[in-house]
Amino acid sequence: MDSKVNTTQAETHQHASWYKRLFARMMNAETESSRLYYGDHKRSLLGQLHGTVLEIGPGTGPNLPYYSPDIQWIGIEPNPAMFPYIEREAQRLGLTVQLREGQAERLDAADASVDAVVATLVLCSVRNPQKVLQEILRVLKPGGRFVFIEHVAAPPDTKLRRRQNFIRPFWRVFADGCEPTRETWTTIEQAGFDYVKLEHFYIDNSFVGPHIAGVAVK
Repeated sequence: MDSKVNTTQAETHQHASWYKRLFARMMNAETESSRLYYGDHKRSLLGQLHGTVLEIGPGTGPNLPYYSPDIQWIGIEPNPAMFPYIEREAQRLGLTVQLREGQAERLDAADASVDAVVATLVLCSVRNPQKVLQEILRVLKPGGRFVFIEHVAAPPDTKLRRRQNFIRPFWRVFADGCEPTRETWTTIEQAGFDYVKLEHFYIDNSFVGPHIAGVAVK
């Protein structure tokens, strides 16, 4: 299949700030470790998706190899410095993709227009997770799936939770607004989906080891 990249604002990536360009390079450098930590979950969750798939905060495109080649993929990414990396990965895989610069709290998509929404390691850094989840519900078709993999807070009153609380203000600056202490599973379960199935798992990665992965159905 011939590759095709359809970008609405990709030309803006050269105007991104030095910080955004640096963060994009850092994210791209972590692609291999991402595959090691999350590959099994991504294969089981992303490979089953079909139709129109909207990915929030796709970064440099580490999820693209796990999708079925017949999907219609839309990426909404706030950092245009990520676009060239996504374009190259899409071309390598022969995927047709659409890139849109935007925020998760206000998704550039019509009501009930997509079959699935994907967010991996995104809800930790958005400003308003509750608003993002309401936007996800808005754009999903009835029966549509929200697929997620997120790092989350450690259990209360544990040594790791205390470490997360201590590092939180520094980590937010270093990691582009990332919050290590969010209990994201509760936020998802209370968002209004008809059905939520998730699992907790742990990776050996310092204070961001606790994770969740799963599917929520509208």
